[in-house]
Amino acid sequence: MARFYPLTVTDVQKTTRDAVAVTLEARDGGDFSFTQGQYLTFKRDFDGVELRRSYSICSGVQDGMLRVGIKKVADGAFSIWANEDLKPGMVIDAMEPMGAFHTPVEPDKAKTYLAFAGGSGITPVLSILKTVLAAEPLSQVTLVYANRGVNTIMFREDLEDLKNLHMGRLSILHILETDAQEIDLFQGRVDGDKCAALFAHWIDIETVDTAFICGPEPMMLAISQALQDHGLTREQIKFELFASAQTGRVQRRRKAAEPGTGTAIKATVTLDGMARSFDMARDMTVLEAALDNALDAPHACRAGVCSTCKCKLLEGEVDMVANHALEDYEVAAGYILSCQSYPVTDRIVVDYDQ
Repeated sequence: MARFYPLTVTDVQKTTRDAVAVTLEARDGGDFSFTQGQYLTFKRDFDGVELRRSYSICSGVQDGMLRVGIKKVADGAFSIWANEDLKPGMVIDAMEPMGAFHTPVEPDKAKTYLAFAGGSGITPVLSILKTVLAAEPLSQVTLVYANRGVNTIMFREDLEDLKNLHMGRLSILHILETDAQEIDLFQGRVDGDKCAALFAHWIDIETVDTAFICGPEPMMLAISQALQDHGLTREQIKFELFASAQTGRVQRRRKAAEPGTGTAIKATVTLDGMARSFDMARDMTVLEAALDNALDAPHACRAGVCSTCKCKLLEGEVDMVANHALEDYEVAAGYILSCQSYPVTDRIVVDYDQ
């Protein structure tokens, strides 16, 4: 079961005109201790329709608080409500922290980190910066933060305070699309050419141990490729995608199914220690079939971005049409995103508990 627990809103602060930082406190049940870079999945009914949305934790592990950043997006019912109506004292339901956008903290190591954030992608990166700088006193971090203009920079004061607190260990480069900058390199969009110029003049890419990227898909893909072109391996690059370029249901790739006697698929799904078998249609995702059969399978974005719906394929084959969340080793181990996986064989067996 996708368990949700009540959290009390203790503070709501504006970080920009269209973004808020929401501080939360556990009320009854659930383990809300977190690892830097993780996110919370919230749910709320809007006119009888349940919406689930995931937002990254922006506080450091050592801060002693649970805080998320929520930026208002056009036609985003949840984000608009959070920015306009959410007040201290209100209660909101959330799942326990999830996500793998992090690396182990090693206090005795001197590591060099490079982080790229675009817009609201700063929220999990801020959590990583705060945690690493406090817990790894020998490590250094460079942040490249891209925004439209100065007035859209989320957590600007927090970042400046963090830079002053860890003088000489945190460098911040702001890249702005519209506002003029003294140095031309710091204006425009962050793409492959911009990365190459940064690596040539400002960032010693050869010393970087781990790179973190969080932002829109085109930016993330360009930066990831640039990092690999300049010597980093895919294992050294961690990313968290905030928005997919694909809207609505992803166009399914056609793939011939194995011969069978009927159109229905025999599916077995294990959730919370209980195995349930049922028939499902070939044009349904594993998640859709589970929900249609009264299984409260975990999910949030339904776009292959958040990994909340991850499960393990134990038998059969599926066509996973989009994957912006699972690492290569997870896919190789049999894990799938159930919101993006269509059955190919006549029988599939999946387990949400592994």
